[in-house]
Amino acid sequence: MRTRMSPRHHTTVLGLLTAGALLASAGCAQQDDPAPVSAKPRTVQDVAGCAKGWTDPADLAPDRAPARCEKGAPAPKPLAEKKKLTIVAGTLSAEYVAPLVVAAEKGEFEKENLDVTLKVLPTPDALPLLAKGEIDAQWAAPEAAVMNGVNGGFDIKWVSGNFSPDPASKSGLWVRLKKGESADHVPMSGRRMGTMIGKGSVIAYPMDTALKKHGGGLDKVQFQQLGSADVLTALQNGGVDSAWLLDPVWRKVDGDPAYAFLGGQPLGEPLGGLLFGPSLLHDDVDAGVALLRAYIRTVNTYFAGDYKKDPSFVADLAKLLKTDEAVLKSTPSLRMDWEIRAGSTDRLQDAYRAAGVSEGDPVPEKKAVDRALYEEAVGHKG
Repeated sequence: MRTRMSPRHHTTVLGLLTAGALLASAGCAQQDDPAPVSAKPRTVQDVAGCAKGWTDPADLAPDRAPARCEKGAPAPKPLAEKKKLTIVAGTLSAEYVAPLVVAAEKGEFEKENLDVTLKVLPTPDALPLLAKGEIDAQWAAPEAAVMNGVNGGFDIKWVSGNFSPDPASKSGLWVRLKKGESADHVPMSGRRMGTMIGKGSVIAYPMDTALKKHGGGLDKVQFQQLGSADVLTALQNGGVDSAWLLDPVWRKVDGDPAYAFLGGQPLGEPLGGLLFGPSLLHDDVDAGVALLRAYIRTVNTYFAGDYKKDPSFVADLAKLLKTDEAVLKSTPSLRMDWEIRAGSTDRLQDAYRAAGVSEGDPVPEKKAVDRALYEEAVGHKG
């Protein structure tokens, strides 16, 4: 049976999430003390072709190379019985979702005897369903609402990364320069920032980092949330002083001396990926590992390097994502990466606190992150 995909819908992946509504649902999903995967010992076997399938999560060097197995690895290990899974995402047309879409198209899920349905669902709607086991996985990020939900009892963990930007990418914070200013000296305190992304997004972390380099910070700028089509216009016409510009919008101002790029997502550090709920964390861990195995194999086979150097693949990818091929080629390839760096959720929560969108005590990493499943998929016994 071919993997099914639902129709695309136009949704905003990184909008400000309503933590209060999510926490109100948390009571329905709360467990006294959900047993972590590590509480159920599993045998981890060597995986052919994955001798370099893991790296040190504590390595935060911006030029670090992501883990890679050989093409076609890890090999499929089909489940004894077909398992139906539902994965939701805020969009199925963005480039960072491409590994899931390609895995479905190329039959990588089927090779694991998984019958996967990909659906579009906004993050606020999906989180309670994930925590209650009504959907199996979510392609999202540990945003403020996720961390607040975990604090409120949601049985959810971040189990794999997604990507980090190419060093040539300038997706991030752009500012319109005033007289006498340069990219090296732009006082940001008190400026108005236009963004389609709310303070509760993972982008709060790199945004805060970039602002602080210039005397600003999330608590020292005025936010103006705008639609995706309005952010650039507002920056150009003076409606805002600065803006967080995503791919490929930043190309419109790149090279214009009136604007300066101040920073984007940290190089070498994924800030999103797959979130699992109880159905794959506890009820059927084999299926969870199989899903990650298919995802990792897709990365190694189709996204291991600069995948945009292959014109044929770019053409196919543009059709799958329902985007213009020229637009897809206008930005550098993403560095697809299934691993999760040490301390990412701590740094994210620092930014959420600075933005005033976190609730309760900080969530320790062990309560929000589980690397055991992707490590098992590539045969890492450490």
